[in-house]
Amino acid sequence: MLPLADWRAARLAALTAPDGWLNLVARIELAPGRHPIGAAQEVQLPSGPDLLGTLEISDGKAFFSRPGEAPQPFQPIPDAFPQLRVDPFLLEIHTVDGTPALRVRDLAKTPTVTLRQFPDAPDWVIRAKWESFAPEASEVAMKDGSRAAVTLTHRATFQHQGKPVTLTPTHWKSGKPMFVFRDATVGETYPACRFLFGEDPSDTEITLDFNRAISPPCAFTDFAICPLPPPGNILPFRIEAGELAP
Repeated sequence: MLPLADWRAARLAALTAPDGWLNLVARIELAPGRHPIGAAQEVQLPSGPDLLGTLEISDGKAFFSRPGEAPQPFQPIPDAFPQLRVDPFLLEIHTVDGTPALRVRDLAKTPTVTLRQFPDAPDWVIRAKWESFAPEASEVAMKDGSRAAVTLTHRATFQHQGKPVTLTPTHWKSGKPMFVFRDATVGETYPACRFLFGEDPSDTEITLDFNRAISPPCAFTDFAICPLPPPGNILPFRIEAGELAP
């Protein structure tokens, strides 16, 4: 794992990057077909020219063309959704449960944010028991009121104040399990949830460093759709480690 200070610097850099969460200015659900987009078009952008161009979505693929130019395909991005830079925007096709939406990032913005954390807490760096089980189909609630299908395959278990605690990852990113959890610091931390990525897994153990617990994307923008914790990941005690609410 990166040293904690380096990890926090990388976290801040990712948030403020051109494809981070701070310059997201729109998310517009779309049906398959051809759509003119711009500040004065059917798909209305909050800024930019009256007509930016035409977006076409067909058979799970997306293309964009400016007037008089050949269509350009959206490019696959590792651990993200297909993107295409169309100055002054970065466009992204964000698909949830088969429904595509256009996410728009304004590259003219130079976003900044101050991240606050609890004091470093070595006691909240935990080497937990790591178990796999037969895949289970499940659903998680989303912050917008919808539900999303997930497949559960693992659980992490550790002791807190003499009692077992089990956390179940509902998502994976870059090969790492993502735990969506909430604890009794709600209000000091982002109320919906926090995210924690497991580190250094073996066949039987995994590291849960709650100093690296982060606020979800929906803490920074109304145009993100975030999962909520499954019931077993809602904890009755305080975890005074990781990010505070931004």
